[in-house]
Amino acid sequence: MIAIFKRELRAFFQSMIGWLFVAAVMFLTGVYFMAINLLSGYSSVGNTVASSVFVYVLTIPILTMRILSEERKQKIDQLILTAPISVGKIVVGKYLAMCTVLLIPVLVVGSYPLILSNFGTVAFAENYTAILGFALYGLTVVAMGLFISSVTENQVIAAILSFAAMFITYMMSGIVSLVTAAENSVTAFAAKVLGVFDFSSRLDMLLNGQLDISAVVYYLTMIMMFLFLTSQSIQKRRYTVSSKNLKIGAYSCGMIVVAAVAAVFVNMMVAELPEKYTKFDVTSDKLYSLTEETENFVKGLNEDVRIYVLTDEASKDTVLDNTLSSYADLSDYITVEYKDPIKTPTFYREYVTDNSITMNSLIVESDKRYRVINYSDVYEYEIDYSTYSQTLTGYDGEGLLTSAISYVISEDMPVAYMITGHDELGLDTGFTDAIEKQNISLEELNLMAIDAVPEDAEFLILATPGSDYSEDDAKKVIEYVEKGGQLMITTSLVESVAETKPNFQTILDCFNAEIVDGLIVEGDSNYYYGDPSYLLPEVMNTYLTDGVYGEKYAFVPYAQGIRVTEDDATTYTSILQTSGSAYSKVNISEAATYEKEEGDIAGPFDIGVYVEKSYGENIAGMFLFTSGNIFTDAADEMVANANLTIFNNCLNEFKDTEVETVAVPVKALTADSLVISAGTGMFIGLLISVMIPLVLLVTGFMVWYRRKKA
Repeated sequence: MIAIFKRELRAFFQSMIGWLFVAAVMFLTGVYFMAINLLSGYSSVGNTVASSVFVYVLTIPILTMRILSEERKQKIDQLILTAPISVGKIVVGKYLAMCTVLLIPVLVVGSYPLILSNFGTVAFAENYTAILGFALYGLTVVAMGLFISSVTENQVIAAILSFAAMFITYMMSGIVSLVTAAENSVTAFAAKVLGVFDFSSRLDMLLNGQLDISAVVYYLTMIMMFLFLTSQSIQKRRYTVSSKNLKIGAYSCGMIVVAAVAAVFVNMMVAELPEKYTKFDVTSDKLYSLTEETENFVKGLNEDVRIYVLTDEASKDTVLDNTLSSYADLSDYITVEYKDPIKTPTFYREYVTDNSITMNSLIVESDKRYRVINYSDVYEYEIDYSTYSQTLTGYDGEGLLTSAISYVISEDMPVAYMITGHDELGLDTGFTDAIEKQNISLEELNLMAIDAVPEDAEFLILATPGSDYSEDDAKKVIEYVEKGGQLMITTSLVESVAETKPNFQTILDCFNAEIVDGLIVEGDSNYYYGDPSYLLPEVMNTYLTDGVYGEKYAFVPYAQGIRVTEDDATTYTSILQTSGSAYSKVNISEAATYEKEEGDIAGPFDIGVYVEKSYGENIAGMFLFTSGNIFTDAADEMVANANLTIFNNCLNEFKDTEVETVAVPVKALTADSLVISAGTGMFIGLLISVMIPLVLLVTGFMVWYRRKKA
């Protein structure tokens, strides 16, 4: 076998085939590596590998077309068949020679994560799992090409048949989807048969950051199956037609059936194993596994929770289905059921009152209550307003499901009231959704319609009132504060709060707080974006800025300064602060320039604070942010959800610690960005994709030409 291996490997590199194959694969994978990783700064090679897989369809037929067909045409195979070595060893020797040629460019691809690690953080486990899938896919189609080469003596026919077979297996997942579109027993059976040759869907599991042992076993069994078929194809040529030959043919067919059944059995056995033994999440953000907080929470369930998915199983979201399976595996109290709206069109109407719900949406239900999770909320997108294109950036399946389960089993739900009746700006959808995700019921409250703030109020939201409170409204809020109430306040730009909104100022007086006149203008260009009033303030180091401090900017346009007078009963924590170069421009409506003028107030200023004040045994709290735009979706998108993170931290401060909630953050779907200069990226990319392949081609040509002249 070793002699066969050496002979074939030498033959590849004494001709142009081996050199051409290595150069072609390096060129095509290198081009994608340069475009996706080096020039775009993307730290994951998964997309690079996924884009490069098609190169196998183009190049491997060239590698395998002559391996057996040419020997059969030249009758050289008769010498091998009469050699004192088994046919199986001959096949394996030839296969290993081609594998060696294939693995040379794969090893080069294996260097990509190491190259990228010089420019930032790289998830090595995720990257090398993708490269493993790339290698296994290639090794499998090489085995397929070897088998096809054994059934014909024409190299061209072998190449064409190999290309056709590899293209079909590459496109098989799409073909299966078309077949299953018509739902009946015939198409279902056809889909299962075709699915046996679906190479690409197994590869997707490995490319997407999941080390799936069932996919690895599938590729290995397919390799062994094709090698066995190749051996049988060669074996039958040892004999002439006779009655004995018929027996041998029957024996060969029987062995093929046994081998096929064994391969199917092995794959079925692996598929039946619990996923915790066959699927390993290697993504940096643990996309396919649950957080420890969720696991502990789910394991502690003691009442039934039913999760309905509004789609048929053939159309399910595989990532979401994997998450649902993880929940069901953790607790016997959780059941997951798919409900096809076509077959049961009235089912979801028992829970949903509008028609905006989409396919793959979820209904989480207990005996107490239910919650609907719209599928459009499961994924987060980043919008590029220059091109009006969307980029998928985050997955919130676990966060929404854990929150929904907590909600449907909770005995008492905390309530937050949003004050209305004063031309309030309110909160954008992303922030009201955050309140719901933390299992806080959000209700509107018109102070004129009540005698006092309800006793069940967890906190009040005063979201940028446009007009002043009445004296009676302010009194009701103050009475609530003196009982230990909690407030979250955002304000809009006004010349003087004390003069334009005197009753609203009395609420701020409860916390010894006042708002500085004028609009803050930042004098340090490092602390604003574009316009000096579009502030990128200093994020202070406090538990209220976890997840933002030292990692992200906050975006606070059109803010005013805050001053808090501390005393024995009053303390405050600064959350966001301007630089010392900032100043507040008074009479902003009459100002003709952003330049600092006489009468402007020098900074620095707090623009976001948390204040606590003691009223006897009661301790009241107030979050105050002097920008009505800070808690808007548009501002939050500017800073990768940093404003929303601060908002969530504020909610955590308000919540009753006796109420058990688990808040799981959105899991990032985009890899960390790398900092690579255009010149460096271009040089490395051209070196890998052009210079080295060119050197290989020249070397191969010289070896071939020298051998031809010899």
